[in-house]
Amino acid sequence: MLVLVVSDNHGDREVLVDLIEKYQGKVDGMFHCGDSELEATDSVWNDFYVVRGNCDYDDAFPTTVVADIKKEKIFMTHGHLHEVKFTMNTLLLAAKEVGAGFAFFGHTHELGVELVDDVLLLNPGSIRLPRGKYPIKTYAIVETTSEKITVKYYDETHQLVSELTSEFKR
Repeated sequence: MLVLVVSDNHGDREVLVDLIEKYQGKVDGMFHCGDSELEATDSVWNDFYVVRGNCDYDDAFPTTVVADIKKEKIFMTHGHLHEVKFTMNTLLLAAKEVGAGFAFFGHTHELGVELVDDVLLLNPGSIRLPRGKYPIKTYAIVETTSEKITVKYYDETHQLVSELTSEFKR
């Protein structure tokens, strides 16, 4: 499986168009973890799985998405309803409840990835307003094989931020 994960573009539609132009047909799926501030009817969503964030006022967006891609199950939410600023436990339990091996989320604008109880918890950071230790506008690419999961972070100009690459054995 090869998927793109992005979040928190806060009104910047062009950054999503740029990602579509670069990755359409090259990845198995594109995931947006909310706070786009775009309408749910925007044509940009034809290429994304997308959820509603706390700054998205169009209630046509779902609050969670569960997707099956290449025999991998992904749970996605924005994170504010799962209290991700305080704990990963609620998110982890929600992913496990649906049998997902991946939980994608945003909300904090802080990139991060960890493997907990065989669930990969991934925040791609913010592509527009980054916070935390790495003030870089980022998105993530997740690649899986039968042996490992690799997560690579890229900046808004599509340059690999190599020191942020993580690998997890399966």
